[in-house]
Amino acid sequence: MSSSDLYAEQFPHMSPVWTRLFHFVAERAEGSYIYTDDGRKLLDFTCGIGVTNTGHCHPRVVEAIREQAGLFLHAQANIVIHQPMLRLIAELRQIVPPSIDGFFFSNSGAEAVEGAVKLARAVTGKPNIIVFSGSFHGRTAGTMALTTSKTIYRAGYGPLPSGVFVAPYPYPLRLGMSEEQAAQYALEQVEFLLASQTAPKETAAILIEPILGEGGYVVPPASFLKGLRQLADRHGLLLIFDEVQTGFGRTGKWFALEHFDVAPDIMTVAKGIASGLPLSGVFSRLELMRKWEPGSHGGTYGGNAVACAAAVATIQAIREENMLTNAAERGAQLMAGLRALQEHYPQIADVRGKGLMIATEFLVDGRPEPAKPLVKHLIQAAERQGLLLLSCGTYDNTIRWIPPLNVTADQVDEALHAFRNALGEVFAEASQASPV
Repeated sequence: MSSSDLYAEQFPHMSPVWTRLFHFVAERAEGSYIYTDDGRKLLDFTCGIGVTNTGHCHPRVVEAIREQAGLFLHAQANIVIHQPMLRLIAELRQIVPPSIDGFFFSNSGAEAVEGAVKLARAVTGKPNIIVFSGSFHGRTAGTMALTTSKTIYRAGYGPLPSGVFVAPYPYPLRLGMSEEQAAQYALEQVEFLLASQTAPKETAAILIEPILGEGGYVVPPASFLKGLRQLADRHGLLLIFDEVQTGFGRTGKWFALEHFDVAPDIMTVAKGIASGLPLSGVFSRLELMRKWEPGSHGGTYGGNAVACAAAVATIQAIREENMLTNAAERGAQLMAGLRALQEHYPQIADVRGKGLMIATEFLVDGRPEPAKPLVKHLIQAAERQGLLLLSCGTYDNTIRWIPPLNVTADQVDEALHAFRNALGEVFAEASQASPV
């Protein structure tokens, strides 16, 4: 059966709950490119939403998967201790903060976040969690209550779990403040929340993305996260960093927390850990893990042997191929190119990011809402130019740039060229559509 026939017969049976940006059928992928069944070559700056950090089908990762698949595929962690998990812990201990020395593995980012919240509640004996506006922590029944980036993720599924309180994220552009003003305001609002809605004696933890992900790729001032660490210590709260999207080199460091010199009590990881295989983790101080009652949390597939082998190979490839340095350098190149385009297109209100986690936020007449269709058209135009991009932000008015960490300078230039053409196409169409 041809690909077109297969698509025509089977695609209508895929659940429409998955929204779809594009309608090509992928045949294979390699490095920074996806190849379609109709012969197109697409530069992938989405990375499966920040998953394929080592690029598609990195040879080292593929070989590790093949080797482990020939040994055994699955060994449940309660029953069998296997070498890939032990090797992964050894690799992780070299890259996480020294205070983090306890490891639990699961499958998805949402599972990891739910595990982190359970750990925090078990350790403290307190029920409540503070999150931040624009947050994305998952779409499962538990994590919906923690996610505030868009109502689509939670509307119609109530009542949601209780015990979640929302503070403002320090988002300077949205707040109309300088970075330091936004940081101070956000810290004051957390203190206000503790005084007005959830007392410290009933608050287990503060859960935050050290760089806001789906909510807009917003980088907070370092003073905010340092202040949040001090605030948590002062009130006896645990601090949880959700590094699901920011981890494993995405920001030019192993983890975003390194940019701020702040260590959390608990951190969650997923996405880039295994270059595309499902694996996630709850990492914490072992002294906290020891307070987690055995059997009160678990999972059948957590720490799957093949996924752990892929994760070991991923970490080794990132380290030995200097991908962190490359991410920082290529990120600077991409930011410079986007800021040059910003000079010609004032609708680009902000270019921000760390490493290869970069955002271009668009405003129309100073507002985010009417920029949503503009961004959608830009993404579609970029795809016609051979470049795959995604949007983010509450109003989907921000384009996020998530190339693989081993992207080349020539590929960044290729992406900028394609985006420049997409901008020209969309704004030319808008100009022609405007009344004279």
